[in-house]
Amino acid sequence: MMIPWSGLVLGVLFGLILEGAGFGDPGCLTAQLRFSNWAVFKVMFTAIVVSSIMLYASRAFGLIHLSDIFVPSVYFWGTLLGGVGVGIGMAVGGYCPGTSAVAMASGRLDGLLFLVGIGGGTLAFNQVYPSIKPWIYAQTGPASITVPQLLHVSPWGVLGALMAILVTISWLVDRTRSTSIPATVAPFAPAGTSQPKH
Repeated sequence: MMIPWSGLVLGVLFGLILEGAGFGDPGCLTAQLRFSNWAVFKVMFTAIVVSSIMLYASRAFGLIHLSDIFVPSVYFWGTLLGGVGVGIGMAVGGYCPGTSAVAMASGRLDGLLFLVGIGGGTLAFNQVYPSIKPWIYAQTGPASITVPQLLHVSPWGVLGALMAILVTISWLVDRTRSTSIPATVAPFAPAGTSQPKH
């Protein structure tokens, strides 16, 4: 049996990056959902932009062909069901499948329990899938096309827009954070003493 070394190595590296970014802590993801900590958005959106640039650069240099990459079709009701289910799970548990594996690898019991829950949910979905399959595929969107193909624009235009979104939101978040931090902090004074008057 051939061992997929490339997938294992990239998976370990990705896990180390997630752990280094603090995503092994469930509070990081729930803070993003409360819009109080944008670390998840910055890291993941940066990964999307960088990987997209590398993908289309590889295509431009003839290293890969877009026809060799699987592009799934859009199924509106199925996507809605999956998005709501995963969103609720992330909000309640504080993990996505990847970060729960990172948490488990770093020794967190809740990460292990979250992975067990994913396994149980997968088995439950497998049982009800035949009965909901017609509903999932009832409303089909564009078939196997990318965003540039859908909008009839250059891929580099879409990448430029994504980069602008990333830079703008990062600037707004940093600006908001800097204005919310007090400019000066009064020095600590032990109990029974008074602060010097200026």
